[in-house]
Amino acid sequence: MTNSEILNIAMQQSAYDLNCKPDDFLKEENIVTVSKSNPKARKYVELPFECNLVSYGNNIVASIQDNLREIVSDYINKYPSYRCYETPNIQILDDKLRPHNLKLCFMAEFYLPDINSLKALDCDYELRVLHSRDFNYLYTPQWSNALCFDRKHLDILGIGAYENDRLIGLAGCSADCDTMWQIGVDVLPEYRRQGIASALTSRLALKILDLNKVPFYCAAWSNIKSSRNAIKSGFRPAWTELTAKSMDFIAKM
Repeated sequence: MTNSEILNIAMQQSAYDLNCKPDDFLKEENIVTVSKSNPKARKYVELPFECNLVSYGNNIVASIQDNLREIVSDYINKYPSYRCYETPNIQILDDKLRPHNLKLCFMAEFYLPDINSLKALDCDYELRVLHSRDFNYLYTPQWSNALCFDRKHLDILGIGAYENDRLIGLAGCSADCDTMWQIGVDVLPEYRRQGIASALTSRLALKILDLNKVPFYCAAWSNIKSSRNAIKSGFRPAWTELTAKSMDFIAKM
């Protein structure tokens, strides 16, 4: 795949998630759509959204409940798109959503591979390709970024780093939709800063591409270590999401 093909696949997937068209993310003006369920959406996305703002760097596409149209439209058209994702501006949106029993909840940056930068990186440990059948005993806290117990049926492929048959690092991917698989990675604390995470991430990304799927990577904006790993592994920032959830949902978190 080329970088252009990868980006187009990602925007098509976002269009399924947000109930819009792929080229909406390339427009100069902001787009507001009413969220609805879609069987092609990412498996972990709970639809319909109450309020979800997505930007690929040009504009904002907002997928919302229709009763929030005026609030969200006024907000995203008041500031440059990138300013809508930062304080103090997001506090204004948060205040407007509160009477609707909503608060801003998730903020994340998503990464796509740069074909010109992605290559198999090395580390000083044995690397093994793993499959779903190998994950049965790995749904433990130390591997909670690489694997997800609640969606274990989606965990489809991984690469582990071993020292004397002891698993010390793991990158896993979940088949979140038909075309895109998400990578997560964990390394035991005493083995970090040795290039293990980037070796696992880069090699798993290449395996995913070999299967004609697009690997993607998500990091919270404050997770500098994760963002550094994404970039070192050959990924580049592609889109951002800001999602509101009900106050009850947030309280349970």
